[in-house]
Amino acid sequence: MSGCSLRYETVPVVTDSTPEFVFSDAKMRRYRDNLRSVELTAGTIEQYKDSPSSYAQDVAFVAFNDDGEPETEGSCDYLHADTDSEIYGLYGGINLFSRKNSTNVSAERLKWNAKSEQLIGSRASDTVRIEKDGTVITGSGFSASGVSGRFMFTGSVSGSIETE
Repeated sequence: MSGCSLRYETVPVVTDSTPEFVFSDAKMRRYRDNLRSVELTAGTIEQYKDSPSSYAQDVAFVAFNDDGEPETEGSCDYLHADTDSEIYGLYGGINLFSRKNSTNVSAERLKWNAKSEQLIGSRASDTVRIEKDGTVITGSGFSASGVSGRFMFTGSVSGSIETE
């Protein structure tokens, strides 16, 4: 028996290796309190039976604020979404842009906890690059708070500042 799946963080069990649903060239919208909160497009989305998880490939998304305005835009190669825990893993070629802070974030592996509004590097050794107003900072041990709008690195950091 052979098969292919986007489910990459664990070795699949034979009974769990086939998606129940596969959507191609998908566009999804999430609404909360009758307001669009997220819009996502993906080349492929897989959903598994009896699982709160979805897996997507070639992902682009926009998160909207309470006024319905785009707040954060992003893209990544792969996305794992656990809708029960509201934890989202982003993998490969990650690019995020915060319109509110005019900040770009790029990385290869990040995790977003929607309940605590925390964005973290999945591993302490993961490198994250932040760009804002001519300042570029690259470092490891990244974490950011969506509540306070602050970020920090606990590992090595390098960067540059452009002045006029």
